Amino acid sequence: MHSIYFLENPYIPTHVTYAIFLVLVLAVVSFLATRKLSVYPGPLQNIMEVIIGGFDAILNEIMGHNGRKFFPLITTLGLFIFLSNLMGAIPGFKSPTSDINTPAALALVVFVLTHIFGVKTHGFKYIKQFMGPVWWLTPLMLPIEIVSHLSRPLSLTFRLFGNIKGGDLVLLILLILVPLIVPLPLMALKLFVYLVQTLVFVLLAMMYISSAMEEAH
Repeated sequence: MHSIYFLENPYIPTHVTYAIFLVLVLAVVSFLATRKLSVYPGPLQNIMEVIIGGFDAILNEIMGHNGRKFFPLITTLGLFIFLSNLMGAIPGFKSPTSDINTPAALALVVFVLTHIFGVKTHGFKYIKQFMGPVWWLTPLMLPIEIVSHLSRPLSLTFRLFGNIKGGDLVLLILLILVPLIVPLPLMALKLFVYLVQTLVFVLLAMMYISSAMEEAH
């Protein structure tokens, strides 16, 4: 799909432009939803409360009592990824997550923060997890653990990028071949895929962070 002309910029990559646009939309919607909180919420406040309650429940289930401190990070990732995916279903718009740079940036954020939280929780003893249970296994375990941890951002990146990019291409081809029959059921399927890919990304992010913080040393 071609980008709508007012979001195209010869100096900024398209996926960055759409990502900035989405961040601004999220900021405005969040401001409007929380500007006048009420005991009897309106539609927008109701939607935000459902979203917040859902993320809070997932965090408590996966990360336990430590989950609350990661609420801003996980909720921001989840909303950004889902709405980025959803943008690709709007005629004339392009999903930021259909460009590999966006999933890679998100995966790197998770990767870096995972180890920051691990070091912050355990100190430099956190490094011991890369060396194996006994010292004489270090030459074997160290490269294995390094490769294992480096594969995490790659897995997050290619899983999200592949599913969103592939879905957009399939939708475009089918719309060209059978434009009057396919759109509605296929769009419903794509919405389900968008939701699943968002949940997979945030669940893995929570598991990686939780594992780093609870690692036995």
